[in-house]
Amino acid sequence: MIDKKHIGKVVADFRACAPASQLRFFAKATGQTDPVYLDEAAARDAGHPGLPLPPTFLFSLELAGPATGWRDELGIRIDRILHGEQSFAYHRMAYAGDTLHFKSTIADIYDKKGGALEFVVRETRVTNQDGEHVADLRSVLVHRT
Repeated sequence: MIDKKHIGKVVADFRACAPASQLRFFAKATGQTDPVYLDEAAARDAGHPGLPLPPTFLFSLELAGPATGWRDELGIRIDRILHGEQSFAYHRMAYAGDTLHFKSTIADIYDKKGGALEFVVRETRVTNQDGEHVADLRSVLVHRT
């Protein structure tokens, strides 16, 4: 069983920046057709200072963050995990070139099916270079025992 003592533990604390080229690539790959996400002139014409981050892009930045070994510390085997859930709460826009601070904590640990499935809930607060709250990310990892 994953020990509940890990609830509240900070498992990632890093900064990331997304260049405009990476945002364009992500927007195209996810089928985004709004020119605001593809063309800096269209973004400025729409009142943005630059290309905004496409919806869900923060998840890919989080995945690209530095590995911290927290899964090993909790006894989670990579060959036994599933991505169970992902949600986003946006508070303000983020743009190409912003430096974003990701701070992730273990929010909950619980089990189902008599302990056959263990769930780890991770919450990530994202702020920009000015300390402004950009978004909250929530993910649920399922570990099969």
